[in-house]
Amino acid sequence: MISLEKFRSKRIAVLGLARSGLATCEALAKAGAEVVAWDDMTRPELPSGVSCRDLADENLAGFDALVMSPGIPHTFPTPHPVAQMAKDAGVPIIGDTELLAVAQGNAQFVGITGTNGKSTTTALIGHILKQASKSVSIGGNLGYAVLGLEPQEDRGTFVLEMSSYQLELTHSQKFKVALILNISPDHIDRHGDLSGYIAAKERVFDNQGSDDFAIIGVDDEVCTALAQRYAERRSRIIQISSTRQLEQGVTAVDGLLVDHDDNNRIVVDLKQNARLPGAHNWQNAAAAYACCKALNLPVEKIVEGLLSFTGLEHRQEFVAKVGKTTFINDSKATNAEATEKALVCYDDIYWIVGGRAKEGGIYQLLTCLNPIRQAFLVGESQDYFAGSLVGQLPYSKSG
Repeated sequence: MISLEKFRSKRIAVLGLARSGLATCEALAKAGAEVVAWDDMTRPELPSGVSCRDLADENLAGFDALVMSPGIPHTFPTPHPVAQMAKDAGVPIIGDTELLAVAQGNAQFVGITGTNGKSTTTALIGHILKQASKSVSIGGNLGYAVLGLEPQEDRGTFVLEMSSYQLELTHSQKFKVALILNISPDHIDRHGDLSGYIAAKERVFDNQGSDDFAIIGVDDEVCTALAQRYAERRSRIIQISSTRQLEQGVTAVDGLLVDHDDNNRIVVDLKQNARLPGAHNWQNAAAAYACCKALNLPVEKIVEGLLSFTGLEHRQEFVAKVGKTTFINDSKATNAEATEKALVCYDDIYWIVGGRAKEGGIYQLLTCLNPIRQAFLVGESQDYFAGSLVGQLPYSKSG
């Protein structure tokens, strides 16, 4: 667990008591901070020394900070009442990644964000570094509470998946390498509009200096414009693409990884690793290669890591092969764009689809349904999804 000694004797309010909130309470209490915690929905067992009180009844002006779960709104669509109280009292609103940044200020940080692919890219970078015997901790939005990670001090590296929500709550974080893989409309309800969402993603580049690296995927219009804008004022910008060749940067067109900043060096054919299928995964691999090269890892070591990566749980995860049928678990795909990236990788698909519909539903998938032989609709949105598929392909509803 990360030591938060710098917060000893501070009064900290914690709102939200899921995994990251509980880890925050434990780390702060161990450090000798006075902690008052609350969750509107649950009453979990709290670490010794942590008080459970409704923060709406507290005078927040007496606290040094409010640590909020990133899932709780503090701006759009409406600030949580406790967040508004903190703003009115002039109390900083932060997340657990901000506590990590302050506590481990001498460590090296890599930050990965984007609409899709950030979990795989985070895991892939961490895997490459570990395979090269580097000291590394991997977490963030990936699912591991950052304050529960192994400390790195000044020897190792934190590789953090950063959601737009987390970036809004992190103010002093400085990433040695910061990556934006792609941007498409998502979480608009939490950011007001697309420009607000883009601005949140761009925060991953805040606090970087002239010796730090910014890696930007240029396979979408938003990120192409971002890369052009940053290139005008920064020298260490690395562009990546899996759809077109670039004059500079790293590409992985048709899976062939090419380093255009190293005399157009052909690095590796990514199709050698069946656990990294499709253009979206080749973009992830290009990003991981560019990142690890920026961290001065030898190319041979990076290639070893790329080819030995076995994939991320629930993200095009190989489950089993029975006869001629291969079972793939892609349940981490929570929007249509992420789902599309998987559907285009396979033929003769029997598709189980469900969950909670996001803005636009699955209508954008209608152009890539040809490989699907049958759809099985599950969960709360099955009737809504069925409306999209009428006349498109055979489907059945479950439950």
